[in-house]
Amino acid sequence: MGPTAAGKTDLALELANEFPVEIVSVDSAMIYRGLDIGTGKPSSEVLARVPHHLVDIRDPSERYSAGQFVRDARQLIDAIRSRSKIPLFVGGTMLYFKALTQGIADLPEADQAVRARLNERAQNLGWNALHAELAVVDPAAAKKILPNDAQRIQRALEVFMLTGRPLSDLHADGVRQTPTEDFISLIWSPIDRAALYERIAARFSSMMDRGFLDEVRRLFDRKDLSPDLPALRSVGYRQLRDYFSEGCSLPEAVRRGIVATRHLARRQMIWLRAGKGFEWFDSLELSEARRIKSRIAEGLRAR
Repeated sequence: MGPTAAGKTDLALELANEFPVEIVSVDSAMIYRGLDIGTGKPSSEVLARVPHHLVDIRDPSERYSAGQFVRDARQLIDAIRSRSKIPLFVGGTMLYFKALTQGIADLPEADQAVRARLNERAQNLGWNALHAELAVVDPAAAKKILPNDAQRIQRALEVFMLTGRPLSDLHADGVRQTPTEDFISLIWSPIDRAALYERIAARFSSMMDRGFLDEVRRLFDRKDLSPDLPALRSVGYRQLRDYFSEGCSLPEAVRRGIVATRHLARRQMIWLRAGKGFEWFDSLELSEARRIKSRIAEGLRAR
């Protein structure tokens, strides 16, 4: 596990060359075909050489939930083990990690009619106003959600509208799909936050050089894709969309993308620091790659 731009993909490829593992992506954006540059997805050549599971499994017009991830992940665990290999889960979507290792609350599926009503209200009132409404019906959830986090505000209000109960209460009630696996949880992350932010800016600049803007253009040119789809609300994509839809300058759109990515990394780090039983490895220290390999070798011997 680790924040965006920590170098998880490169490390995973290195580990796959040394251990009998198969890589399973834990990334809510890499699942979508066509979201390549902006997600840091391995190249087609790399994917051909070192196959990754749960990459390019959905069209951007589709939705994919944490519950679906858990079902897919459990099937992969069995399949990978049947080949006498070890599943190596790699990514930064912390909700997926939590669902896989701790279980997932029994929540209603997405309701497109309810979401359409919420989107219409957000267009008229703004997401800040809907966040204020969420604070009334589910203050515990509102405290954990930023006023501009449209996707999470929408989901929390949607759950309340469908069930009449706060999302936070449903999470507290219990879980379904209780995990039965024993995981070794390793964090690959720069300890220095300033260094991580510098890497984020450098990576965003590199993505722009490799055609990220054209990738975003192709997605938003598709008439079947609504801007409220999870794929198009991925960090970086929705900020560059402003260049096309709001008429902001390209430098400003890039700045917004970098800031949004930093905010994502900050949320990821908060989640990781709150976790229990996690082992930390500083991705900026050259010796840490050797140390994490030793830890994995130790874990495999113990099994």
